Amino acid sequence: MNNQSEKFLYERNINKNYDFNMWFVFPGPEAFALSSLGYLWLYRAIDMMEDVNIERVYSDSKTTHIMRDKVDLIGFSFTFDMDFLHIFSFLEKNKLHFKSCERSDADPLIFAGGPVVTSNPEPYKNIFDFLVIGDGEDLNLDVVRFCVENKNLTKAQKLQQLSKMNGIYVPKISDKVVKVTKKLSECIYTPIISENAFFKNTFILEVERGCANRCGFCLASYMNMPIRFVDYEKIIETIDLGLKHTNKIALLGAQITAHPDFNKICKYVGDKIKNGENIEMGISSLRVDSFTPEIVQTLVDAGQKNLTLAIEAGSERLRRVINKHLSEDQIFKAIDVARACGLHGLKFYGMIGLPTETWEDIEEIVNLSRRIKSKYKSFDISFGFSTFVPKANTPFQWFGREDEKELEKKSNYLRKELHKLGIQSVISSAKWDYWQALLSRGDENLTDFIIEVYTQGGKLGAFKKSAKLLGLNTDYYVTQNYLYDKILPWDFIETMPGKEFLIKECQRLINL
Repeated sequence: MNNQSEKFLYERNINKNYDFNMWFVFPGPEAFALSSLGYLWLYRAIDMMEDVNIERVYSDSKTTHIMRDKVDLIGFSFTFDMDFLHIFSFLEKNKLHFKSCERSDADPLIFAGGPVVTSNPEPYKNIFDFLVIGDGEDLNLDVVRFCVENKNLTKAQKLQQLSKMNGIYVPKISDKVVKVTKKLSECIYTPIISENAFFKNTFILEVERGCANRCGFCLASYMNMPIRFVDYEKIIETIDLGLKHTNKIALLGAQITAHPDFNKICKYVGDKIKNGENIEMGISSLRVDSFTPEIVQTLVDAGQKNLTLAIEAGSERLRRVINKHLSEDQIFKAIDVARACGLHGLKFYGMIGLPTETWEDIEEIVNLSRRIKSKYKSFDISFGFSTFVPKANTPFQWFGREDEKELEKKSNYLRKELHKLGIQSVISSAKWDYWQALLSRGDENLTDFIIEVYTQGGKLGAFKKSAKLLGLNTDYYVTQNYLYDKILPWDFIETMPGKEFLIKECQRLINL
């Protein structure tokens, strides 16, 4: 939808000669959609096609411009596990059956792409007609172009042809699917700037994709291998484009400071600020070992008051196990740099319930915090924790979650002890994380379960009630450790570096 609050950074043809209509659905509110770089970039690419009329639709959309019976194709951005609730709500609202086998040839083709289905599409295979596995920038265009050119084929004929494309998983047909990895030949940026966005009037650009550190639990690392960098010149050109339209920019990437020219990027922005330009620049987080005065000072000059550092675990032993080689000395040096550059505080991110974790590791989080507060009394420190969720296609996919009661015991202990030190902490719900793990390691047997969860209202109690109603052994998916030779639901996806590498990496890390 277009309105007065949106500024388009590309040439749009609003007088198209089209005979093909598409809904592109973001299963969340408009504000989040307008801050979703991937969603907006894909919308831009399809919107620039002369023969396609594409409309953005959100979970809070009241109406649509395209009538339901005129829609030829529906695509969903599937980023978070719980998005399925919004997806079902959309399908129900538009009188579309949840299961693909129950929809008729007259209904539009329905597909999804994004991190959730790229990692493990099996819980959703009976919902969608096909799924995009991997980087979607080029693949989505190929899919839409094919559907436009073959509009008169039957649904079965279209799916047969789509199944031949690399990266397209057609559950009724595909035995194997190759995950698509794109070379970063361009700098992806926010093509629409809006004051209604969650990050209001902010121009977001992707600096790199992936992370070379490869923490054993991290989907962002393994889903986006190998790490890829956008050329420096293209980044600078894109920054200049953004600054023509707003003074707020944000750099995106799982390991942005690994960019070989990141210091130069910071200097370029920093020099503009020194020359009087009013620029606000933000980043999601920094690695402790890349916390240099030059980088931090640029961020402070660009309006950052606090930064987030991912330390993951309190003890060096456990950090080595997850492949995060970070010493306490490096943490203290990062705080020194932060204070010297004028930051007001730091937020540390950690994880509870990691494989091999002991109570000594939990206590070491408190001990580390005590040592920090003792040395830096006036500096604001806070913590954010999540509980370990095993993710498909990562080295720790074979590990189940710790018992829920034990996780809550650890959470309560940390909350209490950190409060004594005057440190704020936010800890994710172990109960909700349990169900996230179920979806993460689930298979096609979860289809009726997720439909029932939605039917029961989608709240926390609905998950437990639905599992009991259907006789589903959820612990099998969530808490059990798997043997390395077990055939996993997502093994049919051909990825790099592959299952054998993940096994060796898991064994290496656990035996440290």
